[in-house]
Amino acid sequence: MPPRVALVTGSTSGIGAAIARRLSSEGFALVLHSRSSVAAGQSLAAELGNAVYVQADLALDSDRVLLVQQAVAAWGRLDVLVNNAGISQVIAHADLAAATPDIWHALHEVNVVAPFRLVALAESALRAAARPAQPACVVNISSHAGVRPKGASIPYAASKAALNHMTRLLALSLAPAIRVNAVAPGLVDTPLTSSWLQAQQLWQERSPMQRAARPEDIAQVVAMLVASHYLTGEILLSDGGLNLT
Repeated sequence: MPPRVALVTGSTSGIGAAIARRLSSEGFALVLHSRSSVAAGQSLAAELGNAVYVQADLALDSDRVLLVQQAVAAWGRLDVLVNNAGISQVIAHADLAAATPDIWHALHEVNVVAPFRLVALAESALRAAARPAQPACVVNISSHAGVRPKGASIPYAASKAALNHMTRLLALSLAPAIRVNAVAPGLVDTPLTSSWLQAQQLWQERSPMQRAARPEDIAQVVAMLVASHYLTGEILLSDGGLNLT
């Protein structure tokens, strides 16, 4: 029997790469993706061995179609879709004028429309791979900003709140053949967040776990959701307990 196959978007660095490595270690064949980091994607595919890389700009629907087509063609099946790719924009919440319609549209297109379209495009392949005791699986990577009134900007936080609600709606619509869940990380240590000194201090001082997440921590939660054949419609807040304070 061929290995189960997972498509992880935005998987050449950070959280996405950690998810890809974790699922690969658990026996999945991988389809890696990024918008522009082709060399990194090809290098990671070579490192993992049982992986291919596909370049696509998820702001373009034609690229979304090609990504799913190539992902299914690569291994002949698709069992898991991890919608990890997303974009952000840092804007002070009180600076309403800076949150322009163009920024709203750009964030919504990549953070909300793209995950929905990828699920819609992959639905038939996911259903074909599903078994009664082992449904297919979608995991959306959201943010604590979609749960609490926080985040890099209001348009970003609102896009993640929309992704969370979409996760629940899809879980209802696609069950029982396809489970749909989300992980909502707080601060994660990546090159992007290394200069976010105030956030680092906040997590060290106020979160019960006294640190930000590592990409591998989020990958572990994703792997848990993939391995559970019963959970669906859940938004797992993974912020080291900061929400408790």
